[in-house]
Amino acid sequence: MRFHLISDNKDTLIGMRLSGIPGVVVHKEEEIKKALDEAINDEDVAVVLITENLVQICRDYIYNIKLNNKKTLIVEIPDRHGNGRAKDSITKYVRDAIGIKL
Repeated sequence: MRFHLISDNKDTLIGMRLSGIPGVVVHKEEEIKKALDEAINDEDVAVVLITENLVQICRDYIYNIKLNNKKTLIVEIPDRHGNGRAKDSITKYVRDAIGIKL
């Protein structure tokens, strides 16, 4: 069982390759879907890492796979530019969930 990366930039791909994780660089929705389908249909791939920018492009498709695919774990990762979340995103989730300001 191994990891596989689907990225939108070469820097993230090179960094992951240095740690032994293969992957591809894609930019368009069709490319993302094709790369994801290939990864989840590969019997050796257990975890697919995908950059947050790509998830934004085809969120519904990816979340459908996350909910219905029992074999492969899909993990959203930030790219080299950081993540798309606000600095206090976890604090905001807690505040919204339980109504207490931290």
